[in-house]
Amino acid sequence: MKLRIGQGYDVHRLEAGRPFVLGGIAIPHTHGPAGHSDGDVLIHAICDALLGAANLRDIGYHFSDKDPQYKGMDSKVFLRRVVEMVRECGYEISNIDATVVLEMPKVNPHVPHMQEVMAGVLNIRPEDISVKATTSERMGFVGREEGVAVFAVALLYKILDGSARI
Repeated sequence: MKLRIGQGYDVHRLEAGRPFVLGGIAIPHTHGPAGHSDGDVLIHAICDALLGAANLRDIGYHFSDKDPQYKGMDSKVFLRRVVEMVRECGYEISNIDATVVLEMPKVNPHVPHMQEVMAGVLNIRPEDISVKATTSERMGFVGREEGVAVFAVALLYKILDGSARI
C-alpha cells in the first residue's frame, strides 16, 4: 500500500452581507467569506490537501479566480472534481482532518451537518472527516473578526500489486 499525505491552508476576508458558507452549508451570520466562488474556506483547504497529497498542484491552478465560469460557484463542485482527479491517479481517501480558526459564528453546532454534506461529495464516511474549531483568542485578523482561516490535512492510499515499488 502506498500512503500520501497532503496539507491545505486557506484564508478569506469576512464581508458584511455575504452568505457564510462553510463545509458546504450555510451558517446564519451577518458576515461571510469573500471570494470569487462562494468563499467556502473549509472546502478550499480540503481541496488543497487532497491535491497536494496526489501531487496535483493547488486549487488555484485548477480553478482560477480569474476565470469567470467559477464566479459564485458552489465549492462542492470543486471538491467533487478534485475527488475525481485524485481517484484518476489511483488513490482513495483514508481521512481528512481540518481546523477552522474563527471567532464568530460558532462552528461546533454545525460540524455534524458539514461532515454529512462533505462525506456525500467525497463518497467517504462522515467519521472519516474531522472538523475542529478554535479561535485565535482575539489576536490578529481572525481575532478582530476580519477573516477566517482553515488548516487541513488529507491522507490518501493506493493498493499496489506485488510487483509495484513504493
